Amino acid sequence: MPRNRRHVLFTVAALAVTLTGAGLASTAFISSPQQAAAEAGPPAPDVLTAPVERRVLTDTIVLRGQVTAGRTFDVSSAGPSGKDAGSPVVTKVMVKAGAAVKPGKVLLEISGRPLFSLEGKLPVYRDLRPGSRGDDVRQLQQALAAVGFGSQGDRAGYFGTATKTAVTRFYASLGYDPVPAQEDGQLKLREARRTATDMERAVQDAEPGTAKQRAREDLEIARDELNAVEAADGPMVPASELAFFPVFPARVDSLDARVGGPVGDKLLTVSAGDLVVKGSLGSSEVGLVRPGQKVRILSELTGTSASGVVESVADGLSAAGPDAGEEGAAPAADGEKGAVGHALVVTPTKALPAELAHQNVRLTVEAATSKAKVLVVPISAVSAGADARTTVTVLLADGGRRRIEVRPGISGDGYVEVTPVGGTGLAPGDKVIVGGAPAGGASAQRGGPSS
Repeated sequence: MPRNRRHVLFTVAALAVTLTGAGLASTAFISSPQQAAAEAGPPAPDVLTAPVERRVLTDTIVLRGQVTAGRTFDVSSAGPSGKDAGSPVVTKVMVKAGAAVKPGKVLLEISGRPLFSLEGKLPVYRDLRPGSRGDDVRQLQQALAAVGFGSQGDRAGYFGTATKTAVTRFYASLGYDPVPAQEDGQLKLREARRTATDMERAVQDAEPGTAKQRAREDLEIARDELNAVEAADGPMVPASELAFFPVFPARVDSLDARVGGPVGDKLLTVSAGDLVVKGSLGSSEVGLVRPGQKVRILSELTGTSASGVVESVADGLSAAGPDAGEEGAAPAADGEKGAVGHALVVTPTKALPAELAHQNVRLTVEAATSKAKVLVVPISAVSAGADARTTVTVLLADGGRRRIEVRPGISGDGYVEVTPVGGTGLAPGDKVIVGGAPAGGASAQRGGPSS
């Protein structure tokens, strides 16, 4: 082999040995990421903290509620009666669903006759005629006076001459003639007047003595009959034309009447009174809510918010169904099938806008409050040990820890009121441990839940 070729082979071999030695030496100082993590062991533990604060603490319960009027009424009518009445039929509809109902306004027309609204607590149960007496007559007089047709001159509760005039004027303002109390009233009135006139002439023509005395007696009878006919004659208010509502404002919830349609058991449904909110509480919540507690009302649909108070909480559970929570809903025993909760009624502090009627809204009930500022920590900072002591753990500035026994109080919004036991120091700004986290993950000292 030539000398130059042997020299090249020797050089290459020496270089290979050198590189191999360097590779073996480097393995003593370089390792894979997996091996490095395994050799490093577990990371040092870290903690999450939150500051001790002073704040007014409120415990709240959030639920849904339906905006509705205080009371709801189904309006019906038998329609006109009499020999020429025929089968009643709806001839006009003057209102629509959602419309406001005012006293003294016509709602519907049935066979050409009006059905109007007035304010009164007594339901209509009879026709009100001249000569009638009773609380329902007094209610009619008061309701007519409220819309501008007073009946001064008649005794309260007696349908007399002044009430007749008020009724006649009221019907005229609606554009209708009142129904006469007697179909042949005018004929009877003319006959009674003629008879009284004849008796007056008989007294004048009678000879003194027995004949004249008898003529006078006949005249008194004729005059009494005339007074009775006059008292009974005049306008009446048929029960089929009148709907009393105990309070206004009122609104049309639903309308079943249709022009040309028959008169059924229900023509329309009217809700009366200021708007309230009705909801339902579960058995675990009912003990926390009492009448008089404050409530925040929020309509997510319109953004409207309002304040209110709890008016009532039902003791028993209300049966499920469209009327659950409504006045008069059938109570159900706890655990009974179909029971949905304890009916809750919230009264707004100020009248709610009419646009909220029938909306589903959010109710936030202030179940309890500390009223004044108290010492609070996040609920996650409080723990109970095997010794039955409730404690919080404070992280000291030097990294040390100190357990402090506390007595918990009211809780709400993720916080709980704490009172140190035995005068142990715990002050606003102290850092209490609320949890742990791996090092390098979360910050070692975080604030608690935002206020």
